[in-house]
Amino acid sequence: MPTIIDGRKVSKDIKNEIAAKVEKIKAEGQRAPHLAIIIVGDDGASHTYVNGKINACKAVGFDFTLMHFASTISEEKLIKHIEQMNEDSDIDGFIVQIPLPDHISVEHITERISPLKDVDGFTNQNFGSIVSENQLLLPATPYGIMELIRRYEIETEGKNCVVVGASRIAGAPLSLMMLQEGKATVTVCHKATVDLKSHTSQADILIVAVGKPGLITKDMIKEGAVVIDVGTTRVEDATKKSGFRLSGDVVYDEVAPIASYITPVPGGVGPMTIASLLLNTLKAYELNH
Repeated sequence: MPTIIDGRKVSKDIKNEIAAKVEKIKAEGQRAPHLAIIIVGDDGASHTYVNGKINACKAVGFDFTLMHFASTISEEKLIKHIEQMNEDSDIDGFIVQIPLPDHISVEHITERISPLKDVDGFTNQNFGSIVSENQLLLPATPYGIMELIRRYEIETEGKNCVVVGASRIAGAPLSLMMLQEGKATVTVCHKATVDLKSHTSQADILIVAVGKPGLITKDMIKEGAVVIDVGTTRVEDATKKSGFRLSGDVVYDEVAPIASYITPVPGGVGPMTIASLLLNTLKAYELNH
């Protein structure tokens, strides 16, 4: 049986490490790191994610500010609030929760955030720093995955790594990190890839970030591969109180017996995104001091 990569445990370890650093900062008479969160509108899932981030701030002793705007706010007004946060020296990092209403461009908003405060790691400058010797604030989900690989001491150098999914949030930055830090040989597959199985079956490390439940089946996996499932899709399930369950991109029960390491969904990659957000906020604080 494989080693199950426990994101909840690693996330908890990281939070404990950060909390100890924050206590030390406060003991030296300094203020705590400060994360601000902007949310626009009343999307239920977004509010759930934001509550998770606020609870994480409380757990590690960060200061936090929540700014909630109506979905009717103009792009221009939202940009003004972002510019105020860029100027506010008491705020170390901030995020704008997505999705945003249709009349607001995510790209316009992202590029107005100061790279020094962009703790989601979405700006072009931070994204580009992945391949630099002087990395800045890294995209949170891939950063979390690299942290899992490090803490489980999974060998990456010279390995064949296949990343399925090329999104700006997960697949694209992750492929660069595996190339740069991991020193792996990286193949990126996406919607236009012909014969996906011919690529995935060669992978020593397979990372799947598509959001398509059941995409990866046991016949697509090499014996002993490391399998990291980034997909989290709500699937209807009448047996659950909520009426749904979270499903990954990998058919876990089929694939797990073949893998050497595997992340479950939920409880694998998911908890690491918030842990990375906290690590980035601490780094932004250190950059500002």
